[in-house]
Amino acid sequence: MNAPASITAPLDAATLAMIEELARARGMTGEQFAAAAIRKAMEHDVEWRAFVQAGVDSADRGELITQEEMEAWFEERVAARRPA
Repeated sequence: MNAPASITAPLDAATLAMIEELARARGMTGEQFAAAAIRKAMEHDVEWRAFVQAGVDSADRGELITQEEMEAWFEERVAARRPA
């Protein structure tokens, strides 16, 4: 089993105070809050990279649409959300 690792990062006083305040509101330590924030940012980045890769893979397979097709699709979406 791997032991937890630590990261040291310089923070200004205002940022550190906000972290401590938010952590207290959630019933956790500043360190726990920071670890959760890093985990959330990492998960978001992993999801974003997978989304972009899916687009690259699609383009590599020749599954492309024109600018006009994209604009028409977008306009249809906007029109569908307008109140009748």
